[in-house]
Amino acid sequence: MFPEKINEFQEGQVLIFSKPHYWTSFDLVKKIKRILQKQLNQKIKIGHAGTLDPLATGLIILCTGKATKQISEFQDMNKEYIATIELGKTTPSFDLETEFDKKYEFKHITKDLFKSVLKKFVGEIYQIPPAYSAKKHKGKRAYEFARRGVEIELKPSRIIIYEIELLDFYLPFVKLRILCSKGTYIRALARDIGKALDNGAYLKTLERTRIGDYCINEALTIDDFEKELSKITIIEY
Repeated sequence: MFPEKINEFQEGQVLIFSKPHYWTSFDLVKKIKRILQKQLNQKIKIGHAGTLDPLATGLIILCTGKATKQISEFQDMNKEYIATIELGKTTPSFDLETEFDKKYEFKHITKDLFKSVLKKFVGEIYQIPPAYSAKKHKGKRAYEFARRGVEIELKPSRIIIYEIELLDFYLPFVKLRILCSKGTYIRALARDIGKALDNGAYLKTLERTRIGDYCINEALTIDDFEKELSKITIIEY
């Protein structure tokens, strides 16, 4: 439900957005903060509850005002993604942020073989985060080292994959629906699926479709937000 009074944003609101392609999560926070501060004519606190990579799209939760205290609750919620993975190629970042570095023959991979490999990833597993990630290492983000060509060793993290559904199989591409715990890197999952096939794989596209009970079909675009905000004309304190 969109607030009826502008001061409700300071009191605390949970806003559900669809993040545009190529935007960082912080880009979205800055944009919404700028829009709100112009309307409020005062500063406002805003934070996001879970990073999405710039090349990913989909659901992101922003909390305003006093609701920023709830951010950790949203971060702990399970996430659902729709991912397209390309087999037979790899990149250092496991997505299209970097150039292809290796190619493999993939025509021998059958749908049955692929489905049997997917089963290995359902349940509790340990996953090594991507070098090109926001994971902290010695006080810095891992991607800061990776982009300088410095190799670091990241420790495996315990995650849970609750469900993996094969939505489409059209070599070299596969489309998956993934329901997982917090801390799961879908790029790393693509990498590990490729390795389990004795092949290569990278994440071609990614959309986050659900966080807990919040769904992408409830999400606002920036244009939607500005239109709804323009209907609020009276500031009441």
